[in-house]
Amino acid sequence: MEKYRFLWADDEIDSLKPHILFLEKKGYTIVTVNNGYDAIKLCEKELFDIVFLDEQMIGITGLEVLGEIKKRNPNLSVVMITKSEEEHIMETAIGSQISDYLIKPVHPNQILSTVKKIIDQKRLVTEVINMNYQKDFQSINFSMSDTLTHKEWIEIYKKLVYWDLEIQKTEDKSMYEILESQKTQANALFAKFIKKQYPTWLKQTNAERPLMIHELFKKKVFPLLKTADSVFVIVIDNLRYDQWEMIEPILSQYFTIQEKELFFSILPTTTAYARNSLFSGLLPSDMGKEYPGLWVSESDDDEGKNNHESEFLKHNLQRNKIDIRYSYNKIIKTNQGISFSENIHNIASAKLNVIIYNFVDMLSHAKTDNAMIQELAHDEAAYRSIVSSWVEHSHILETLKAIAEKKAKVIITTDHGTVMVKKPIKIIGYKETNTNLRYKQGKNLSYVDSKVVAIPNPESICLPKTNLSTSFVFATEDYFFAYPNNYNQYVNLYKNTFQHGGISLEEMIIPLILMEPK
Repeated sequence: MEKYRFLWADDEIDSLKPHILFLEKKGYTIVTVNNGYDAIKLCEKELFDIVFLDEQMIGITGLEVLGEIKKRNPNLSVVMITKSEEEHIMETAIGSQISDYLIKPVHPNQILSTVKKIIDQKRLVTEVINMNYQKDFQSINFSMSDTLTHKEWIEIYKKLVYWDLEIQKTEDKSMYEILESQKTQANALFAKFIKKQYPTWLKQTNAERPLMIHELFKKKVFPLLKTADSVFVIVIDNLRYDQWEMIEPILSQYFTIQEKELFFSILPTTTAYARNSLFSGLLPSDMGKEYPGLWVSESDDDEGKNNHESEFLKHNLQRNKIDIRYSYNKIIKTNQGISFSENIHNIASAKLNVIIYNFVDMLSHAKTDNAMIQELAHDEAAYRSIVSSWVEHSHILETLKAIAEKKAKVIITTDHGTVMVKKPIKIIGYKETNTNLRYKQGKNLSYVDSKVVAIPNPESICLPKTNLSTSFVFATEDYFFAYPNNYNQYVNLYKNTFQHGGISLEEMIIPLILMEPK
């Protein structure tokens, strides 16, 4: 066992001899002093893993010593021990970022428990998480098949995300490779499930199919308008369920989570299709028929695909006979977000307020184009961390705080998720074939890999058919399409980037959160 050194400062240190002997028998080295001045001097000269500090010492109090120690070494673990149970002392100590707070008389096992929590927590957490995942691994494997229902697939995805976040807490990440393999297996079966069930869902109107993105306003938002004074719908483009799980603790400081569920995006899982479908309340083929002037299915200009979301929302409200004051707001740049959060009172009187944040989508594209972002978001955990940091430190949190003060209901959702792509699939198509890496639409598409879902008749999944030979091909698992020309250069550019448009749990199963201010 690694030799850990502790400093114990107490003006009655002799009375603590049994505690010190107990810890020494456990293999720890204990240095003792009987006043705060010596404790400060020793912390300046020597390295300790933990300082045990009596709060009521003669000469200089434990709280004063704590302040001096933290000035010099803010990361040093300090355990405050006191006879006093006065609340202000406890609050001051905790506010000074102590590692633990114990009330005298303390038992040796209490001290040992505190030591274990501080010194061995990561190792113990790693051991327990790895052991528990190994137990659940077989259970998840046995439950997976392409005959599952959509509800069962949601439960499997929840489990995989849970273990992803748990393994992130461990030190050695030894189980992560196994989890990645299990996610790949799950996505392979999920693609078979979608190929079989998705066309059926689009024909159903009963409870047998899952909630899908084109139904969200009708089934979730519009009913809320009947009882709430004001409703905010916040759409964070590209937000995945695992990312939501990271940001939920931040927002839980200001909001109570009333409902948290997962529902399904549509194919292709892209902005042009899914987000327009969200606001219009229609599937792509219906959008093209009813509003040919508002919807552009394919364009090299990504923003051009969603220039008419506000009009789609207006028609959706009119079609459902909802006559209210509403606002539509799209936040793309930081200065827009700052200005919006500062002036939110100007729109808060509207019954319905829709806010779109494009940061997460921009981040996924930046990982492809920017070397620094590639380094910062090098894996799933790092990507989640950046999204969480954005929520905690950007204008979106200020906006949400302002909404909380207005006591409005809040729905947070997205249009689709994203998946890290790792394996290329060669494909050949005409010049007009779209550029998306996770799906292709075009004539006479030629590919040599089985890791795709091909839809020769787009109308079968409510997609527009621009000509007789148009078909769609969707990448599954963590594959992405690459052209034979400049193949290696293309693969090196896009491998390990986050893409969307295809079929995976991460892209299709997305979060829907209902919150109200505390």
